[in-house]
Amino acid sequence: MQKFIIEDDFWSLFPNAKIGIVICQGIDNSLRNMEMYQKIVMEAEEEAYKFFKQEEFSKNPVISIWREAFQKFKTKKGARSSIEALLKRVKNGNHIGIINPLVDIYNSISLRYGLPCGGEDIDTFVGDVRLTKAHGNELFIPIGSDENTSPYADEIIYKDEAGAICRCWNWREAKRTMLSENTKNAFLCIELIDETRNDELHMALKELADLVSINLGGTVKVQVLDTNRREITI
Repeated sequence: MQKFIIEDDFWSLFPNAKIGIVICQGIDNSLRNMEMYQKIVMEAEEEAYKFFKQEEFSKNPVISIWREAFQKFKTKKGARSSIEALLKRVKNGNHIGIINPLVDIYNSISLRYGLPCGGEDIDTFVGDVRLTKAHGNELFIPIGSDENTSPYADEIIYKDEAGAICRCWNWREAKRTMLSENTKNAFLCIELIDETRNDELHMALKELADLVSINLGGTVKVQVLDTNRREITI
């Protein structure tokens, strides 16, 4: 059985983090109702404006906490958390658009709760998946490219036995493991580093799981990892 394991070198940097996981099995991710997903994402964009209370974008708490986190490990220059990238587009008046149901659903949750969300196709994983520091030689071809751009040594990454899955923790995902309309089994995650928002994490995970179950069928299982529970079976 494949496992998702969060290594000690991650916990040494982020001992209070929580990683929420939704395992989706037997889903139908084909796009059948474009208008519905457009509506879900656009409503989430409107709700996201509640996170722009500070005039200076980077001073808003949901942004600044991830800026501080990214200073604790080696990152590519200019790399930002996925939630910052989403919120910046909204603040600049650029619609997120739709990609496929799973991505649209987790983008909407990310915007509504101000938390980084991501997802991968389980059937593309090679061996166990780990959240850990990179060695620096892992193969990584990002979405939208055919060129390998391996992570830096000591960069926080998701990886399996074939290479990196997501660089700079939640900055950029790999083409090899990306979700598509053919995805049947998915690994979705929501990441938390602000201890005061634990209740919001659980609310976001429940809503994410419910939206997938209602709209895409299959079965969903929610689990949360922390320093007391560092691995799960996928």
